[in-house]
Amino acid sequence: MTPRAPGNEAPAGDAPTAIPLIEDTPVRRRISGAVWGALAIVYVVWGSTYLAIRVVVETMPPFLSTGARFLTAGLVLAAVIAWRQGPSALKATPVQLASAAMVGLLLLLGGNSLVVLAETAVPSGLAALLVAVVPAWVVVLRRLSGERPGLGAYGGVALGLAGLAVLTLPGLSGDVRLWGVLTVVAATLMWSVGSFSSSRIPMPANPFAVSAYEMTAAGIGCLLVGLGRGEQHGFVLAEVSARSWTALAYLVVFGSLIAFTAYAWLLQSAPLSLVATYAYVNPVVAVCLGVLVLDEELSWPIAVGGAIVVAGVGLIVSTERRR
Repeated sequence: MTPRAPGNEAPAGDAPTAIPLIEDTPVRRRISGAVWGALAIVYVVWGSTYLAIRVVVETMPPFLSTGARFLTAGLVLAAVIAWRQGPSALKATPVQLASAAMVGLLLLLGGNSLVVLAETAVPSGLAALLVAVVPAWVVVLRRLSGERPGLGAYGGVALGLAGLAVLTLPGLSGDVRLWGVLTVVAATLMWSVGSFSSSRIPMPANPFAVSAYEMTAAGIGCLLVGLGRGEQHGFVLAEVSARSWTALAYLVVFGSLIAFTAYAWLLQSAPLSLVATYAYVNPVVAVCLGVLVLDEELSWPIAVGGAIVVAGVGLIVSTERRR
């Protein structure tokens, strides 16, 4: 559930994804080819992580596989930072480390890993569309904290919640498992709280170091939860399929490293309103890939509910762009 203020890793896929609800600079920026290239990476890769997650959990336990993903990505990123920028780039106070760990657990253990668990029971496209409601939760949290989002943002929240209700119909009708749908909804709430909190608590100065600490903490947390759930019992590495291994490697390299690097660069190089468009492009990519690659059914509740959610997110993004 990788999307939010600079320095906070986005799961790639992954999940849920909070848009950076920050005012754009009034200075008009030229959109270069590099920006469009980086956007394409974020659009396609983060949209495809839902498909990859679905393939991973075919033969791997959800929390153990997610723990291996984030722990590997976090340690690799920390090693790259130390190599390219020196060990001092990883410097952080105990309070900053604790903050990064807390946000990482909310985003990646509470947010992303719950989506992984849910995808053992719901189609990847449906999971992506449910996750797209995250920007609406962020608007609600902003209002509860005393901020005053624009009127259009409230309209976007209403649309998002209406779409969420329609998307829940497959679970209520028995077409998919209701617990999977509700698990994704819980994941979006935890991702939203983590995203909202990340810019309001002390963090390490280096944004990439923040991501390394978040992923490492979440990776350890996911492994502990997996062991606590007993996922290791009956799990045999030799029985993991080649396509699950490939999907896991894809999530580590492309979802947690390459796409996030592109996203972090975009935050410094492109208007935030443009970067925020990933929030309603990713679900479309995920649904298309689920239908084309996994033969997932595109039922009318998923199609209609997804369209309503995407419209709501688009309204929120456009409102923030004008502020």
